[in-house]
Amino acid sequence: MMRAITFAVYDCGFFPRAALEEDNAGEVRYHKIVRIIEECRFGIHDISRVQLDRSTRLPRFNMPLELGLFLGATAYGNDRNRGKQCLILDRDRFRYQKFCSDISGQDIRSHSAKPVRAISVVRDWLSIPAALNDVVIPSGSKIAARFELFEAELPEWCRRQQLVPRELTFTDQGRLIEEWLNEHPWSGAPAVT
Repeated sequence: MMRAITFAVYDCGFFPRAALEEDNAGEVRYHKIVRIIEECRFGIHDISRVQLDRSTRLPRFNMPLELGLFLGATAYGNDRNRGKQCLILDRDRFRYQKFCSDISGQDIRSHSAKPVRAISVVRDWLSIPAALNDVVIPSGSKIAARFELFEAELPEWCRRQQLVPRELTFTDQGRLIEEWLNEHPWSGAPAVT
């Protein structure tokens, strides 16, 4: 799911950020997340991964924590932070109420655990700020078809660069997506910043 969302963000002309983009043991992960949130105007938070860890039998709640930090920045931050916008995703539209009911009242969007649906939801959300910059983004189904082509070609792209698809880091994936999109542009429209 993450690669589909990352692809959609890139294909819409935006640059995705994640704590996985750098590996610096000298920086506390929490501080890195706070720094990235500070630097970003938009945030996409997929809170759908709440299944139990096999070894600990406990869920991982990193994404709800990051969402909380983002929402806190919009409520208590400076004027720049108050203008932040976020998209909250879950597998089912109201499922979050069973494990994170404090965000009731937020507009949660469902991706039904389907990458194609997640791409459409992300595209529709990003099309609003893009339109403010006179950028028209292709429909979600068009971006999803491009993602499926990217996925089909990914093993060959990896082979040429001596990468193993299942071992790709977030940075590897981002670089490959950017390279693929440069070779497969959908229009001459400028990127949105």
